[in-house]
Parts: sequence; structure tokens; C-alpha cells
Amino acid sequence: MSIFLETNRLTLRRFTDADEDNLVELDSDPEVMRFLNGGRPTPREEIRCQVMPALLGCYERFKGLGFWAAEEKATERFLGWFHFRPRKDEPRDGELELGYRLRRSAWGKGYATEGSRALVDKGFTELGVERVLAETMTVNLGSRRVLEKVGLTLVRTFHRDGLDAIEGFEHGVVEYALARADWEREHREIR
Repeated sequence: MSIFLETNRLTLRRFTDADEDNLVELDSDPEVMRFLNGGRPTPREEIRCQVMPALLGCYERFKGLGFWAAEEKATERFLGWFHFRPRKDEPRDGELELGYRLRRSAWGKGYATEGSRALVDKGFTELGVERVLAETMTVNLGSRRVLEKVGLTLVRTFHRDGLDAIEGFEHGVVEYALARADWEREHREIR
């Protein structure tokens, strides 16, 4: 197991082919998928033939970046995943996109904030990141709160094609970001 990052309660590790069942279970929960595709499960065949190769391929394309399986340290139970990678559309040097998807049983326990904060800190302290960004649907208030707790601020609201099957699509998508200078200023004030 290749550990990428550990926090007080989480281990973020590389995905392996053995994680197929974990991903099928995660993507089978309509509430987990609600703001992604309207609540439809991802078929096992799609996870095996498209999702897993894409996740594993990130490690080859982006050294030290990609998708990371999140496990609860105490139980080694799979909770979901985080990603920290160049943006799929419009990648820019020094800019990484933060994202996550967690089981419903992990919601409201601070795992999303804990993992996201650790990735943001690692990005600025070890990976030379200049700006971290994240997107979510405007109506996804839980994810918006997580991004704000991590220190990202609202940059813009926009509309993305293909979301019309999702409840709340008419309100658009929000982009949040945090620049290195703002992260450094916040950390100086804490010390």
C-alpha cells in the first residue's frame, strides 16, 4: 500500500484494482451521486473499464498527484476518495483542483474538511502549488461549507452543460479558490 498522506483520522493511499467493490458501493448510493448525476449509480462495468483506469492513470500522468482512497485510520474502512490534480479542462501551471466523494456514513464527521485541509497544506508546503481551486453545484451547501472551512473563497458562479438532469442545476456551479499568498497570510496569523 502506497500511503500518500496521513491525518489524525485518515489515511490517503493509492487506489488499486482491489478497490473496484469500494467504488461500486460508493457510487451506488443515490445521495452520494445526487449532485454529480442526479443520483444514478455508476455501473460496475463503467467503474472497471473507465473509472479505475482513469484513477490509476493519474499516478502515471501526474507524479505525486491524482486520486487517493480515503480510509479511516482506526478501522481501515474505506470512506471514499479525494483528488488533487490538474484541472481536466483548462489546466494551468501551479494550479491544482481539489475534490472528494465520501460515503454518506462519513458525512458530518469532519472527514471532508480534514482530508481537504491536509491536501491544501501539502500542496502549498511540498508541491509548489500557487492556487487551489474546487467546484461544486451552487445548491450543494455541505460541500460549499467544507471548502469555506478549508479556506477557499467563492470566485464565481457559472453554468455548465450537461447538468440539466440534476435537481438545482438552474442555480449553476460555483468555483472556489485559494491562492498561496492568502494561505500563507492565514498561517502566519495562526502562529
